[in-house]
Amino acid sequence: MLPLVLASSSPYRRELLSRLRLPFTWSAPQIDETRQPNEDADALVRRLSLEKAQALRATHPQHLIIGSDQVAVLGTQILGKPHTLERACEQLLAASGNSVTFLTGLTLLNSATGQQQTDCVPFTVHLRPLSEAQIMRYLSAEQPFDCAGSFKAEGLGISLFRRTAGSDSNSLIGLPLIRLVDMLQTCGVEIP
Repeated sequence: MLPLVLASSSPYRRELLSRLRLPFTWSAPQIDETRQPNEDADALVRRLSLEKAQALRATHPQHLIIGSDQVAVLGTQILGKPHTLERACEQLLAASGNSVTFLTGLTLLNSATGQQQTDCVPFTVHLRPLSEAQIMRYLSAEQPFDCAGSFKAEGLGISLFRRTAGSDSNSLIGLPLIRLVDMLQTCGVEIP
């Protein structure tokens, strides 16, 4: 088996990938993540996951490289990472009582052969109606300012949900493991 490398600096993705009990390293890809004109969310995450994997190809020439990128979509608006309390509050007020779909782009690139597999895995969160006081208590407790959509589903953020829908709840956190296992098995990786 070729060694695995995760093209990400995300501690959330590293934790998820470790669940597969496969040895891997990680490296942060240096790419421009700017959305292209008229690029929809699905195309954006597919392109960025592929670019992240390709960015490590020269430094990892005999590897299986995993690239992933995620956006949250509310209606037609792409929600990025809020970075500030004010922006997080705005995002959660807009999402209150609505549905937010997380689109996670996933690429597995064999750097030795150039073979690549790319997909987009959706997962939808239906939020409860939230008061500004509830939102502020949540943001104060968890400070999810580095998370698209302004919440951490793996933590207290679950209390904001009415229900969820999708084929792989791991994709909500940033790495769709079910689809990744399919891709790895296509490359001959045995799991478990």
